[in-house]
Amino acid sequence: MQAENENTRFVRNYALGTLVLVYTFNFIDRQILSILLEAIKLDLKLSDTQLGFLTGFAFAIFYATLGIPIAKYADKGNRRNLISLAVAVWSLMTAFSGLALNFFHLLAARIGVGIGEAGCSPPAHSMIADYFPAEKRATALGVYSLGIPFGIMFGLFAGGWINEFFGWRLAFFVVGVPGLLIALLFRFTVKEPIRGAAEGRVVSDDQPTVLETIKYLLNKKSFLHLAFGAALAAFVGYGLISWFPSFLQRSYGMQTGEIGTYLGLVLGIPGGIGIFFGGYIADYLGVKDSRWYLWTVAIAMLITAPLYASVYLSSTANMSFFWLIFAVGIGNFYQATSFSQTQGIVEIRMRSVAAAILLFIINIIGLGLGPQVVGILSDYLRPTYGNESLRYSLLILSTFKIWSAYHYYLAGKHLKNDLITN
Repeated sequence: MQAENENTRFVRNYALGTLVLVYTFNFIDRQILSILLEAIKLDLKLSDTQLGFLTGFAFAIFYATLGIPIAKYADKGNRRNLISLAVAVWSLMTAFSGLALNFFHLLAARIGVGIGEAGCSPPAHSMIADYFPAEKRATALGVYSLGIPFGIMFGLFAGGWINEFFGWRLAFFVVGVPGLLIALLFRFTVKEPIRGAAEGRVVSDDQPTVLETIKYLLNKKSFLHLAFGAALAAFVGYGLISWFPSFLQRSYGMQTGEIGTYLGLVLGIPGGIGIFFGGYIADYLGVKDSRWYLWTVAIAMLITAPLYASVYLSSTANMSFFWLIFAVGIGNFYQATSFSQTQGIVEIRMRSVAAAILLFIINIIGLGLGPQVVGILSDYLRPTYGNESLRYSLLILSTFKIWSAYHYYLAGKHLKNDLITN
């Protein structure tokens, strides 16, 4: 029995570690564009509004929308194979981005990246829910979510220095091609988990339709507030990730290699610590009182609003980075527990689709609107503030953290009645 338990722990921990690697490449390929925006803007002669569309809706609309039918398949099919195929598709499309000669070429490549990445997180969340019991799930999803800061860190670092020495086109090739090897590694070394195994629950052969899952979630007040709170947090976060390199270049005169190094470290290390401890603290407090799974996030969102204001109003790049360390770390508390509690309020056969619906809401509002709104505001404010228009555009965006905190507070109030405990 002990050997069996040790084997089970190894299998699930190896799967989780490999999923972190997959998610890291997911965010490397997704976010490398941000460090290359200024170079692409000059080369292809694009506006901030066009750049905001490339970093926002061009990716988000396909990523979010296709995530739902893909997740529908994942709730009945082989999730491991699906993730492997997804990694291969988005990696190829990232490499193809380096061949773009105009806005529409790059648009097509970004759409392809979005289509591929739609097949990653919903099945991954479902696999993790079947590997780890409920009391360890937020921590496990926190570990998985470390792929976000790791991917951003390596993407910014690699993209910044490669662009500075060799140009933006080679950067896309360097980060895209290795993903094909990751796809093969995941396909042939990770085991597909048994559905419901972590909780000892019997899985029904009947799978709810997407519409039934949507109706089910609409009756969960905790989910409605959680989803909107997460979307608002992502609205601020994706706006920062997409435009902060350009802000540093325009307002402080930094170069891409320097930006990639320092910004990558700040987003990667404090960001990773925040994601992990956000899940860990939520598990620690939530097991005693389920409301604290989400109230911890509400408090974190309130704290980050003035921190982000300090980031954008700093007179030097060094002070801006100093405040960013705390803003990013605390601001990432929402990641793990939001997805964990979504898995906890739905039936087993709904898990991938539920995750996809949450991602749809987060990405349409957060990833789709966040970078786009920053770009539009920057162009609108340019006649008044000139090269500093991006600073004030990002500052306006940061106030939405307060709104996010309010919805997480309400979500926590309703969570206990919505959780499935048997």
